[in-house]
Amino acid sequence: MERISELIRQQDGVISRRQALECGLTDNDLRRLMRGRRLVQVHPGVYVDHNGPMSWHQRAWAAVLHAWPAALSHQSALRAADGPGRRTSDRSGPHPDGPIHVAIGPKRTLLQPDGVVLHHVTGLSEQTRWNTSPPRLRVEEAVLDLAAEAASEFDAVSLLSGVVSSRQTTAPRLLEALAGRARIARREFLHDVLVDVAAGTCSVLEHGYLTRVERPHGLPEGIRQAVDLSRGTLYRDVLYTTFGQVVELDGRIFHSGARHRDRDLDRDLDAAVDGLGSVRLGWGQVFERPCRTAERVGALLASRGWTCRITACPDCSQRDLRGLQSPGDCDPRKSA
Repeated sequence: MERISELIRQQDGVISRRQALECGLTDNDLRRLMRGRRLVQVHPGVYVDHNGPMSWHQRAWAAVLHAWPAALSHQSALRAADGPGRRTSDRSGPHPDGPIHVAIGPKRTLLQPDGVVLHHVTGLSEQTRWNTSPPRLRVEEAVLDLAAEAASEFDAVSLLSGVVSSRQTTAPRLLEALAGRARIARREFLHDVLVDVAAGTCSVLEHGYLTRVERPHGLPEGIRQAVDLSRGTLYRDVLYTTFGQVVELDGRIFHSGARHRDRDLDRDLDAAVDGLGSVRLGWGQVFERPCRTAERVGALLASRGWTCRITACPDCSQRDLRGLQSPGDCDPRKSA
């Protein structure tokens, strides 16, 4: 019993029939333990050592052991990677009572119990961290699955930039994992987003500014997450160095409050002291009115010496571009 007790402890109170038999128990022993309520069946052939509500971690172990060989996948893999201290009420995480997502081999046929979602995965062995508790897909693989299946491209960008900015992984690691996928939805889009994230666009709003405002309208290429060490470690979202213009992206939909507002005002004040122009753009300017925003940013840069033309994108109207368009022969992609 010492061996089985240690295994149950390691698996947060959960054990499978297969494991129990390997430890020397018999089916009669298991029935006796169940009659005494020392083990309670969760799924066929999977047991927990109490009869109360199960924690998320115990539900995860039970799902993986039911489908063994298997591993947590999708949002369940990310939840497990966050560790036991994670708050299940976090907006980005799975609901504590939501289903457990589990990856199994591509050709297996298995009953899917209540509260478990099974995913057939090619290359399961290579994608899985078998030494974790419980086993789970590597963060990069789980993130790619979620991004490929996201309801919108906006949600995919949010996920990719979020895991990189939270330092759960890096854009190069995600690109490497993407290159190893023989088939995946949105491959070209995911690749382009990750290349941009690797270049420093570390939020959905920053990526939207790059791909909806700056790039399609021929604005200069700003420096992303420029570091100003003269005032400690101060980051500028987009800095047009040549023209002394800063663009800050204010994603207040994801963070608000007096402390954040005070920090943002300090950044704007520091920019003014340094002789920089500073504008703060939000979701409406970037995602709802990108063409009009590009026209106005172009006018700001023109007032500071930019001599290129704004380029009309396919969605632009004359009303969007009614302002100043400076003449001049130059490369509009020239680094600012």
